[in-house]
Amino acid sequence: MSTIRLEHLARVEGHGGITVELEGDIVKNVHFDVFEGPRLLESLIRGKRYDEVAPILSRICSICSVAHTLTSLKATENAFGIQVSPQTVLLRELMFRGESIESHALHLFLLAVPDYLNYPSAIAMAADKPAPVLLGLRLKKLGNRIQETIGGRAVHPVNAVPGGFGKAPDFEQLIALRSALIEGMSDTDAVIDLVATLPAADYCHCDTFYAALRSPNLDSYYAGDEVMVVSNGSRAIVPAADYRSLTNEKSVPHSNARHSTFRGNPFMVGSLARLTVNPRRVTGRLAVAMKRLKLLLPADNPMDNNKAQALELINDIERALEIIEQLLRAGTKDERALPVHPRAGTGTAITEAPRGLLIHSYQYDEEGRIVKADVITPTALNAASLELHFRRAVEQCADREEAVLSKRLQMIARAYDPCISCSVHLVRR
Repeated sequence: MSTIRLEHLARVEGHGGITVELEGDIVKNVHFDVFEGPRLLESLIRGKRYDEVAPILSRICSICSVAHTLTSLKATENAFGIQVSPQTVLLRELMFRGESIESHALHLFLLAVPDYLNYPSAIAMAADKPAPVLLGLRLKKLGNRIQETIGGRAVHPVNAVPGGFGKAPDFEQLIALRSALIEGMSDTDAVIDLVATLPAADYCHCDTFYAALRSPNLDSYYAGDEVMVVSNGSRAIVPAADYRSLTNEKSVPHSNARHSTFRGNPFMVGSLARLTVNPRRVTGRLAVAMKRLKLLLPADNPMDNNKAQALELINDIERALEIIEQLLRAGTKDERALPVHPRAGTGTAITEAPRGLLIHSYQYDEEGRIVKADVITPTALNAASLELHFRRAVEQCADREEAVLSKRLQMIARAYDPCISCSVHLVRR
């Protein structure tokens, strides 16, 4: 038996690797190895008051701190029966868009594109081809600016609180954001130009289950309480309160990240899943761009997640601009956060972080203190699907040279845009 072992997966967040065991031409085992240790944040918040929970759990991830903060608030408000104002919903959606712009820009142009152009890093690529790196940095800065303006700072927001916001952005701040987004719109053509000219990456073809939030207006990362799972024309709905029927977490011996399956099948979350579940989002400019990228839905190639991220970048900038225009027309009110009346209860929230479905579920006592918490992240949900696609990539590769397989496996892993540190479940149950 021969073994291919990638002990450190570069250009991703966290510490993980890939192991492939071959017996002749037969693939015996494929493992996505997650070595990160538990950080016990779910245990840490036990006994904490409702207004302390989101600031602590946002520390799960700096890249996705907005998603963790807002998903946490949504779960808490669900437990206490709080319905936030329409303005709060818009501002939270705008924060999600800012985070998605920042995260997708970082991943696409500084982490993924070097693979396609045969560079070991963005720094090496910048020496010969600075344009992709500069494009990514400009768009990342735009996303950070949105998060800072609405959330109070670019990482671990402080302005979003239970029941609303500490302070709404004023007219001048929204005008400045609108100008920045209009300038950012000029970069969206360059995004598609670049991604459309990347070499083909047909390393894996496989029927795939996709899972994403089904939002009320089909275009929200924050609103919605149902997940849709799609495969081969079949569709299933999972209410947020029934999320365990989707996750079905199981421990595996080679990884500190638990694996999830839906009805026994691995499933993929993230940009490609969102477009597959909500294809009516793809209209106008987005439909033209998708045709140019030669992306067909449903896709059978996990590498197409990079193309889907490029499309979402365009949509995120357009949608952020639409939200700001809507806020300017209506006029923002410096609303006070709604009063919170703690009670014993359970609240579950599902949103779409840049990498896919994010689940926070809490049980509170009558004083509004956490009794039990459950946090499941996109990369944990993707772990079983990653291994399926690794296996299919090896099986479908005629060249069994270690260097060839290693590059393909790493590119597939990075196409998922994993946040490995987030994937480790934070407490034993």
